[in-house]
Amino acid sequence: MARNIVISGGGTGIGLAAARVFAGDGDRVLLLGRRREVLEKAGVPGAEVYAADLAEPEQVRGVARFVAEEFGTVDVLVHSAGGNAAFAPDAEGGDPLDAAARVWSGNFRQNTLTAVLLTEALKDRLADPGGRVLFLSSIAAFRGSGTGSYAASKAALHPYAHDLARRLGPRGVTVNVVAPGYIEDTDFFGGPVEEARRAQLVAETSTGRAGTPGDVAATLHWLASPAAGHITSQIIQVNGGAERGH
Repeated sequence: MARNIVISGGGTGIGLAAARVFAGDGDRVLLLGRRREVLEKAGVPGAEVYAADLAEPEQVRGVARFVAEEFGTVDVLVHSAGGNAAFAPDAEGGDPLDAAARVWSGNFRQNTLTAVLLTEALKDRLADPGGRVLFLSSIAAFRGSGTGSYAASKAALHPYAHDLARRLGPRGVTVNVVAPGYIEDTDFFGGPVEEARRAQLVAETSTGRAGTPGDVAATLHWLASPAAGHITSQIIQVNGGAERGH
């Protein structure tokens, strides 16, 4: 039976890879993101799209209304929207305190608030039993990101997910977090990674390779399956062992 899948950040990278996997199952997929043209160009078979800034409460209310009218129940909610505000063109320059405020508030909005607002807006529509909520964190949440704010904004999702798992567990809804390491073929770094940096990131893994969006999508797909029905409040590392050191 086809399920209703809602994926934020579904037009690129990990979100797009996940959307293709679920669509391949015949599920009905809704892609969310700020840029409608990106969502439409994603080319996910049968997917519907809705453009919204998920850090804005009123726009999230619009998403909730659309989901209520067009989907009704949400079987799987995947939070893939986000990024690192430290890579934005205006991240540096000017007064240091102003720059810090821009980056920290930017990362909180992109990575934490988007996930929290969308979850709170849709939690009552999650299928019970059988609903799934899946957050995308990062290896940075465990060992820092070099800028502080990105890692902190991802780490903030962990206690929220644990609390949410307790709240939704009695309904038969599971809540889990996936923490990827270095993933190639995404727009995360805003451009190509220098070869020396790439070699360093790969060398940190035990598998000797960079991760792919498909690696993470496969993990999300499994966590959304009946086989993972007794797994909740967990943080799953998908980084080739890099978080443990090598």
